[in-house]
Amino acid sequence: MIIREIKAKSVLSKSQVYDYALNPYVGCTHACVYCYARFMKRFTGHREIWGEFLDIKINAPELLMKEVGRKKPGRVWVSGVCDPYQPAEKRYGLTRRCLEILIEKGWAVSVQTKSPLVLRDLEILKRSKESEVCITVTTADEAIRKIFEPGAPPIAERVKALRTIHSEGVTTIAMIAPVLPGAEGLVDMLKGSVDHLLVDRLNYHYADRIYKKHKMEWAMEDGFFRRMGETLRKGFEKEGTPCQVLF
Repeated sequence: MIIREIKAKSVLSKSQVYDYALNPYVGCTHACVYCYARFMKRFTGHREIWGEFLDIKINAPELLMKEVGRKKPGRVWVSGVCDPYQPAEKRYGLTRRCLEILIEKGWAVSVQTKSPLVLRDLEILKRSKESEVCITVTTADEAIRKIFEPGAPPIAERVKALRTIHSEGVTTIAMIAPVLPGAEGLVDMLKGSVDHLLVDRLNYHYADRIYKKHKMEWAMEDGFFRRMGETLRKGFEKEGTPCQVLF
C-alpha cells in the first residue's frame, strides 16, 4: 500500500448526484473489484493498481472552511469517489472535521460508506435534521463479500451500524449496489434498520475482468439482476420499507 500526504487545491466539487461532492482522500483501500471510481486514475496519474494507493488531502478541512464561505449552500455527498471512512480516517479524522464544518455552517450532508466507523461521528450527524447516512451492503453472504470487497468491513458490522444510526433518528439508506449473489438474505438482515433502500446492478465496464477472474459467468446475465431486483423490491416492500430499483 502506497500512502501519500498531499495538499489539494480545492475540496468541494460539483456533483451529478447532489449539489456537491467532497472527497477527503484519493483512492480507496477497500479495493472493491467492481468499483466505478477506478476511472479516477485517468485524472490523477496513479500507476498503482486501484486499491493499492491512497492520497490523504491533509488540508481538506482548511480548504472546506474557505469554500463554504463563498459558495451557495447545498447538500454535500461525502463521498463520491472514495470511502470517507476507510481505515486511514481513524488516524487522520479528515471526514470528521469536514462534517463538523458543514453541519456548523448549516449545510446538508449525505454520507456514503461501507464502514461502521461512521458511528464515531454519530453525535455530529445528529446535530442536523438534514443529515443522512447511506451504507452499502451488496450481499448477506460473507464468503461472497470477501471475493468482491476484500478490504471492506464485514456485512454484519455494516448492518449493525445502520441499525444503530436508524435508532438515533438519523435518516438511513441501504445501498444494495451492485447486487451480488446472496443479496436476498438482506431482506431479513436489514428489517427495521433503514428508512429506504436503493438497488442497482453491476457496472459492466469492469465486469469482464472480474467475472473471468472468479469464474462467475452466470452473474453476467441480465436476468440475474432483474430477478434479484424484483425479489428485493417485493421483499422489502412487504416489510413496509420503500425500495427503489435503479435499473
